[in-house]
Amino acid sequence: MATLEMYRSSTIGMCLSETLDTMVGDGILSPELAYQVLIQFDKSMVEALGSQVNTKVSFKGHIRYYNNVESVWIFDLRNAQVKIDQGPRIVTSVKVVACDSKLLTQ
Repeated sequence: MATLEMYRSSTIGMCLSETLDTMVGDGILSPELAYQVLIQFDKSMVEALGSQVNTKVSFKGHIRYYNNVESVWIFDLRNAQVKIDQGPRIVTSVKVVACDSKLLTQ
């Protein structure tokens, strides 16, 4: 998976992909146009998260699994304390996917 495509596995990315697949199957969109929409989605997600989101999040928990492939880190935490602006929350499971933002602009 290219680094830019990582947002396609988010909930909104999967919904967009399913909708585009349906539209291609129904003959409403060509496969080429659907692919261009996904490319624009990738670029827009990077731009929007980089310019409109400034919330800091911290995690503390038991690492069940971690991996680093091509500068993309994946952490699977259990019984984690997640701190966001509203204060800490305890969650039973959280998966964190993180990458160097410099890779997103290449």
